[in-house]
Amino acid sequence: MATFRARDRSSAVLRSARSEVWAALTDPALIARMTPYVTGIEVDGDRWTWRMGMIPVLGVSVAPTFTEVMDLHPQERIVFTHDPDKPDEMTSVMGTYVLADHPGGGTEVSIDLQIACTLPLPALVRPAVERVMAGVVKHMGAVFSRNLLRHLGEA
Repeated sequence: MATFRARDRSSAVLRSARSEVWAALTDPALIARMTPYVTGIEVDGDRWTWRMGMIPVLGVSVAPTFTEVMDLHPQERIVFTHDPDKPDEMTSVMGTYVLADHPGGGTEVSIDLQIACTLPLPALVRPAVERVMAGVVKHMGAVFSRNLLRHLGEA
């Protein structure tokens, strides 16, 4: 068993008001519908448990479930960290969404997230696994972004 990681950092300027972007990014049902591989998000207070469908990684298929502590700073920042009460989960995500007014109008959104996944694979295959993970994360982000723009009426 080894732990593999992928990171995604990106930003965009949306025409929508910050309140509209915030509403979308804090709606777990909407996020689940807009994000590939996410089959559902269960909310219990500040804990969001993410359930995902099968994702193939070098001959091993995983269906991650992970619980994140969501620290919401209304219309400014969303910070998420893996729930320390769930050390048995093999996948975790930590990161931040930041929302700010853009000088030219609209909302600037930036995200920085890192995914860690423990898989029944040797560390020797780290470069290949992390390349696949990076590709999956990039695809998920691209589809989520496209769906968010459509939801906000910007597509």
